[in-house]
Amino acid sequence: MTKVCPEIEEETLPKSAVPVSADVSFASDHFPTYKLGPDNQIIEEPKEDDKGPSVKETVQKESELLSDQHKRLSVRDLASKFDKNLAAAVSLADEAKLREVASLEGHVMLKKLRDALEYMRGRTDGQNKEDVETAISMVEALAVKLTQNEGELIQEKFEVKKLGNFLKQTSEDAKKLVNQEKSFACAEIETARAVVLKLGEAFEEQERISEASRAQGPDVEKLVKEVQEARQIKRMHHPTKVMGMQHELHGLRNRIQEKYMNSVKLHKEIAIIKRVEESKSCPFVLEGTQSLGSCLRICINGLENAPDLSNCSIQWYRAACETSRREAISGAIQSIYAPEPFDVGRILQADILSNGQKFTVTTDDPVDPDSGLQSRVETLMRKSNSEFSVVISQMNGQDYASRSHIFTIGKTRIKLSRGWISKAREIYSTSMQLCGVRSNIKTPTKALFWQPRKSLSFILTFESEQERNAAIVLARKYAFDCNVSKN
Repeated sequence: MTKVCPEIEEETLPKSAVPVSADVSFASDHFPTYKLGPDNQIIEEPKEDDKGPSVKETVQKESELLSDQHKRLSVRDLASKFDKNLAAAVSLADEAKLREVASLEGHVMLKKLRDALEYMRGRTDGQNKEDVETAISMVEALAVKLTQNEGELIQEKFEVKKLGNFLKQTSEDAKKLVNQEKSFACAEIETARAVVLKLGEAFEEQERISEASRAQGPDVEKLVKEVQEARQIKRMHHPTKVMGMQHELHGLRNRIQEKYMNSVKLHKEIAIIKRVEESKSCPFVLEGTQSLGSCLRICINGLENAPDLSNCSIQWYRAACETSRREAISGAIQSIYAPEPFDVGRILQADILSNGQKFTVTTDDPVDPDSGLQSRVETLMRKSNSEFSVVISQMNGQDYASRSHIFTIGKTRIKLSRGWISKAREIYSTSMQLCGVRSNIKTPTKALFWQPRKSLSFILTFESEQERNAAIVLARKYAFDCNVSKN
């Protein structure tokens, strides 16, 4: 029986074993110290040269410190703190990467160690084999422990990355706040500096003025007294130039007024002389009072071979003055025309066309108003409806003998009635016509032409000229209020 010597076993083992760390670099040149606990659990002995707390503890501690100091830190200090924490997070991330590399190296080392132990278990027996199996179990337990540490390392790496991103964003926000506060502070400083400069300049100017006033005070008071005395002496001995200028201006105004009146008088005399000379050659003449409530009539002048007026064509016009543009009066084509309120203040003219010759007759002055018409109209406008007693002279161009009717002019419509029977009732419209009568009737100054609609027309005779003119003024006023333009 051959005896196995330990020396031979020690010599053959290194020759057949595969080298473990031939292609691997480790963070340290020796294994950590482990011991086997109950149920073959590997327990790592505490290191004497531990450098500090773990990454998780460091992150938690920094977070608590930041939350405690958040309320009492300024914006600049907070930004500086965030920058420091960001640097710490970057260093922690680098440390986590190194740990990840070390963990990978540990896995490679444990695998190679286990392969070597498996190879040794196949080459040994007896007590040595049991020791090798025990070492294999310890290596497997160590691999499990290393896997757990890798899981914790991955979790810590995720938290460190999350914290790093948060701190990076917070640092950028803090920098923005710092820049914004800095710009605000600079603007306020510049504003305050400008205000201080202005106040300083104002104070200096006030001091200079006060010093100048104190230096010149007696001289100014003396000068004011001398000026007042001089003015008093001048008022006592000499009349003021202002009074003389006022008297001179008053005299000039009186002279200009007199010359203006003389020029107007001369102009009228020249117009009359011109009209008389023209009338000598004109076969027609205009008769009647040139005022509201009267009637103007074209008559034949006492010349020989005068044309027949009934065979002539006539058209009446109104104008602001003799030289201004004329406006034709609608329907005024007869030899008789009764002025209406719209003609007040205007010149009236009539063109007569006879045998191809055109003659013009003109009023000497503008048409004068009726003195009591304005007050009568104001009294009627206080009522909602104004009623006038009228007689129908013509209806639809035919003579009409009737009793007295009531002609009501309201703010929205006009009505002609007798008792409860209405002859006509229409609202104001563009198709309605209302004006003084422009035909040869008995009393044209009291007559009014009213056409409610195209198929119906009336000639109404009022009790007086003033009533007729007041009715025309009211109708035009109410029609204008209803946005209806009347001619």
